[in-house]
Amino acid sequence: MSSGGPARPNDMTRIVGDISISVDGLVTGPDPGPENGLGDGGEALHAWAFGDDPVDREVLRDGTAASGAVVLGRRLFDVVDGPQGWTEELGYGAREAATPAFFVVTREPPVSPRLPFWRFVTTGLADAVTQASDVARGVAQAGGGADVVLMGGGATIGSALEAGLLDVLQLHVSPVVLGAGTPLFTGRRRHGLVQREVRVSSTAVHLVYDVHHPSSRGDP
Repeated sequence: MSSGGPARPNDMTRIVGDISISVDGLVTGPDPGPENGLGDGGEALHAWAFGDDPVDREVLRDGTAASGAVVLGRRLFDVVDGPQGWTEELGYGAREAATPAFFVVTREPPVSPRLPFWRFVTTGLADAVTQASDVARGVAQAGGGADVVLMGGGATIGSALEAGLLDVLQLHVSPVVLGAGTPLFTGRRRHGLVQREVRVSSTAVHLVYDVHHPSSRGDP
């Protein structure tokens, strides 16, 4: 990894941005909010996570098992911790409903979260990633998953990409054109990616990229 970006965790832990996206690059439909988390029509983005295609199920199991800690932004927290959010049957990893350590990036922690397992970080995304990395390394040493997964929302993953925090970008491309909604890529910087894996199911194309970090010597 480059010495020109933020300090990187050791090789055991990868920082993975993982998100479902439409063919036209959107991570929600129009008008997303706490009561309409994926926006109008946005549920189509996650249809793959709730089906029975064996490729999709394998992707979910692999990703969930590899997760040592998870980072998410406040808007996504408000959705998954809200009254229509996660349950004991459906949570992180959809039907896997796993409970790794969750770190929420927020300016102000909520007074009374519905679910009990959140850790709130008020000092920014980089600090949340650092704290999650420390936990993930401990989980890996105990035989569990080593990845820090940024599960969203789109602004959180986009900010991590712009800040040079991501090692891996994993996109689940759903076969839908939403036309309007929340774009994942809003920055103006160029980012080099190295394609590592493609898995195709009946409901999605699962893409894994290594993120290229330009060096301080001016690599493109």
